[in-house]
Amino acid sequence: MAAAGPNPDPTSEQVPVRVLGGPTVLIEYGGLRLLTDPTFDAPGDYPAPSGRVLTKTAPPRLTPAELGPVDVVLLSHDQHADNLDHSGRALLAEVPRTLTTPSAADRLGGTARALAPWESVEMPRPDGGTVTVTAAPGLHGPKGSEPLVGEVTGFVLTSADLPTVYVSGDNASLELVQEVADRYAPVDTAVLFAGAPRLPVLDDALLVLDGAGTATAARLLDARRVVPAHCDSWAHFTETREDVVAAFVEAGLVERLQLD
Repeated sequence: MAAAGPNPDPTSEQVPVRVLGGPTVLIEYGGLRLLTDPTFDAPGDYPAPSGRVLTKTAPPRLTPAELGPVDVVLLSHDQHADNLDHSGRALLAEVPRTLTTPSAADRLGGTARALAPWESVEMPRPDGGTVTVTAAPGLHGPKGSEPLVGEVTGFVLTSADLPTVYVSGDNASLELVQEVADRYAPVDTAVLFAGAPRLPVLDDALLVLDGAGTATAARLLDARRVVPAHCDSWAHFTETREDVVAAFVEAGLVERLQLD
């Protein structure tokens, strides 16, 4: 993948990142293949218990068969189909480990491992080193919306000889991004979920960052490379990847973007 700006990003060789559609991103880190929020179904509708229908509008860029082996799934949450669809759930059974929220781990069982905010787990690298995955706090809407939208998490990847990677998950809180920045900035690679989905029952408050918020998050993190995700393939997203690009142009940060 090429960087959007004029200068190639040297981290892309150390940490290849590929957006496969929606929130699904393949990250290669320390010899491990990590996959975020797997969504591999064909386009279609997903009725929600609230009566709302989520509509997937585009297929993934790779099928599970084309994806190859995955060592770890980094699952922001399991309760919404746009972050874990039917094919994604089937994939979890084939992956050695899924890292996710405590509530999602309880629901999923199997190889799902709960990580509370700021809790870490170490995973062995093929070369004998280790990768540390730390759960980063997330809020899937405005403060107080947790009983309605449920628990979510982000992740931070660190290793002794590799740059830091932050995966936001479905987070709408810049205050929580600042907490990540306080501990880890400058972050080398930030995989930021965007798309600006909203819920009328929450007065159309953001459930995930919009383009402007994503640019602000990039600045807070002092991220050298930003990979936008969760801004295509679903009808309820109110912004597209083009909106993210426009926000980064306005913020003077477009050279940090890595796009397909």
